[in-house]
Amino acid sequence: MNKVILMGRLTRDPEVRYSAGENALAIARYTLAVDRRFKRDGEATADFISCVSFGRTAEFAEKYFRQGIKIAISGRIQTGSYTNREGQKVYTTEVVVEEQEFAESKNASDHSGFTNPAPAPAPAPSAASADGFMNIPDGIDEELPFN
Repeated sequence: MNKVILMGRLTRDPEVRYSAGENALAIARYTLAVDRRFKRDGEATADFISCVSFGRTAEFAEKYFRQGIKIAISGRIQTGSYTNREGQKVYTTEVVVEEQEFAESKNASDHSGFTNPAPAPAPAPSAASADGFMNIPDGIDEELPFN
């Protein structure tokens, strides 16, 4: 089985090209910065994973994905090789994206970098009881959308 699931932030806007021919196919390439679980020397480290998507998935990436947003993808790892202009063989590894989605709300995205969003403000103490639940006033039972 060849299945990979990643969540990270785009290092730059996706690069989108279209294949030649009558039925042009969109091909999007982007790199995900995926945080590692453990820190090295007290500093967070990340892996930079090359991703490629095709067709509608690529068109979606072109339209909605921007540098710094957090996304989740699933797909498969694909390896390949080619000979560069100097005659050296170059090996490649990338994730062929099959599914992709946003991993945070648009408001939480910080497009200026890779910082975490500020936490949402807590509700006013007067609106919540000691157990953390909001008190519902008496007499509004018929206005609730459920019973």
